[in-house]
Amino acid sequence: MARLFATGYRALVDGLHERLAARGWTDVRPNFGFVLLACRTAPIRSTDIAQLLGVSKQAASKVVDAMEEGGYVRRTEHPEDHRAKLVALTPRGHQLLAEVEEVYRALETKWAGVLGRGRLEALRADLTMVLMATHGGRLPVIRST
Repeated sequence: MARLFATGYRALVDGLHERLAARGWTDVRPNFGFVLLACRTAPIRSTDIAQLLGVSKQAASKVVDAMEEGGYVRRTEHPEDHRAKLVALTPRGHQLLAEVEEVYRALETKWAGVLGRGRLEALRADLTMVLMATHGGRLPVIRST
């Protein structure tokens, strides 16, 4: 079952990046998604990105550098800790996130064409139930590792 989940995940991520590139988002890397989701509602500390991605602070900084260069995020001073930086989405980052959600809806529609809408929603509900049951009643944070 793990292989099927991994293959399904890979198919969705690959499909996402193919469609994003066709829409002109050619500089988007797969690990950008984890950062986009993590700071979609509020800025997060740069050090939290390293933990989220399961990489060193230096490697996380390179990801944020690339995202900042693409105009998806911006770093700002942390209001309470002047050594720390906060990473926030820019309007372009929010635009990318909206495109990602639109593409995922289209990919899920293709899956629904194979399974049927009811079975796809049942699969989503079943996965949600299992994950919540194994993570203290809430969905876990999405991490790259």
